[in-house]
Amino acid sequence: MATKSKDTSNDEIRLGLLPGLLGYQLRLAQIALFEDFSDSLGKHAITPGLFGVLVIIEANPGLKQNDLARATHLDRSTVVSVIDNLERRNLVQRRPALNDRRSNSLWLTEDGTVLLRKLKRLVAAHEKRLVAGMTGEERDTLVRLLGKILSGSR
Repeated sequence: MATKSKDTSNDEIRLGLLPGLLGYQLRLAQIALFEDFSDSLGKHAITPGLFGVLVIIEANPGLKQNDLARATHLDRSTVVSVIDNLERRNLVQRRPALNDRRSNSLWLTEDGTVLLRKLKRLVAAHEKRLVAGMTGEERDTLVRLLGKILSGSR
């Protein structure tokens, strides 16, 4: 006679030391952030990474692809793929760099500028939802502390 396995679907799963680990908490926060971002901007087919690329290009018209790779912490081949995607969507345009014909400079197109303006409003609302339970000072502290992790890992 076969024995039934215990149904643990309603039992609480113990997570051991995970809740006290920074990496675990960051990953859960990232999941929540990406889900809300997708819900907020999903119809525009923009990921947090693509949004970041558009913002950087807007802030640095004529930026070279190599410099974008450095700014986004992506390898050059990944950046080429990202720019190909944005170019197909007529959001970004490659032009030969003025002082180096071997490299391309990046510019937002008119469509890219219009879309980014909309996206910034949506992202502002998204960010506001994410930190609704924090004071402004707590939010600023969290951003500063997360920046310390990045600078300490180099």
